[in-house]
Amino acid sequence: MKNYSPTRLLAALAAVIVLAGCTRREPVGFQGYFEGDFVYVASPLAGRVETLSVRKGDRVEIGAPLFTLERNAELAAQRQAADQLKAAEARLEDLRKGSRPSELATFEARREQARSAAELARLDFTRQESLFQTQVISPSEFDRARLAYEQARRGVEELTAQITTAQLGGRSDVINAAVADVSAATAAKERADWNVDQKTQVSPKAALVYDTLFRAGEFATAGTPVVALLPPENIKVRFFVPEADFSTLKAGDPVRVTLTGRPDALNARISFLSPQPEYTPPVLYNRANRAKLVFLVEATVAAADARDLHPGQPVDVSK
Repeated sequence: MKNYSPTRLLAALAAVIVLAGCTRREPVGFQGYFEGDFVYVASPLAGRVETLSVRKGDRVEIGAPLFTLERNAELAAQRQAADQLKAAEARLEDLRKGSRPSELATFEARREQARSAAELARLDFTRQESLFQTQVISPSEFDRARLAYEQARRGVEELTAQITTAQLGGRSDVINAAVADVSAATAAKERADWNVDQKTQVSPKAALVYDTLFRAGEFATAGTPVVALLPPENIKVRFFVPEADFSTLKAGDPVRVTLTGRPDALNARISFLSPQPEYTPPVLYNRANRAKLVFLVEATVAAADARDLHPGQPVDVSK
């Protein structure tokens, strides 16, 4: 066995230390998993599930029908509101038109008769006036002729005023009330249309049908989710970072996400850093137990990359 001097041993140890210091440090890695923010689609109205248009695992585009609740009562209310609106609009139009043409024709005929009577009374009054000036008739006979003419002339004026009023339509306050009735009927029709529309729900986003929570024929109460959707952009990476590495991260930093069975790592960006540790030991902080603190960090991946990812998949995250 060879004997080495202390000097040679120290030199060998120094070389090992130098080589260890020159060795490239591996990137820091963190463990995590995929998490999804689900979109729960519900109707604000209650009803029996009449049609379920999707199945668990389907992929739907934005605007695709998801489910329809029974809506017979809402459709009946919609028809009623539509008829009431038509009636209110017809009443308003009738008030604005004034009297019917046949009624106006009757007024015109009566005015023509009154004009003829007034003309006859005028001629008689003219003759009586001449006779009165020559003192052939008495003052009382002259007064009767004059009053008859004035009465006939006022009858023509009265009928003219009636025709003008008939052509004007309803009074302004009555028309304003009819306008308010039309506005109220319009609002009722819009509410009825909204109720009918809410019984059919469509996908708000392109997404994966993660789950269907009701079957056709079951009763869903108002606001109860019927379908759970998972849009790709709602999938994120959640991982936990020790206290020693947490200060090196900030929002917007790029990270690499590696998962089993996928050769290529995914690119992601940090979107959230928890301001508080997720787990804290039930003792006072000191240098020995500070290493036990871990902080939650979230990162998002591109929607195109997230399409085939699933919540719960374990991942490794590195800077």
